[in-house]
Amino acid sequence: MASKNLEMGYLLDFYGEVLTDKQREMMSQYYHDDLSLSEIGENFGITRQGARDAIKHGETALLELERKVGFAKRYRRVQHTLEELEQLVIDARFACTGPHARLTTVEYVRTLNQILALLRSIDEVNES
Repeated sequence: MASKNLEMGYLLDFYGEVLTDKQREMMSQYYHDDLSLSEIGENFGITRQGARDAIKHGETALLELERKVGFAKRYRRVQHTLEELEQLVIDARFACTGPHARLTTVEYVRTLNQILALLRSIDEVNES
């Protein structure tokens, strides 16, 4: 699946509820199930062109919604930051405990400051 298709599949998962049931199902069959426009048309009793038009209309609605509110982009940034935080905590815990503890006070403070900065960045993401 091309990156554009992955992006549209992601937006469909994120905002799909704003579409009509029929439109959401058509887009799901197209992006998630990889059905052809002809197959989708058959499933809904419409032409291939009708299926294409419905999917294109849905794409436009999802892209416009993301452009206006940007929730999907913010969500991805928060998820990425949470993954970074988790890794920092795991690394710090490993470096501070057990027989192989090797973290100096300066390094520990640096790690805590990184964690604090990442926590603050999540708040900034929610404000933008």
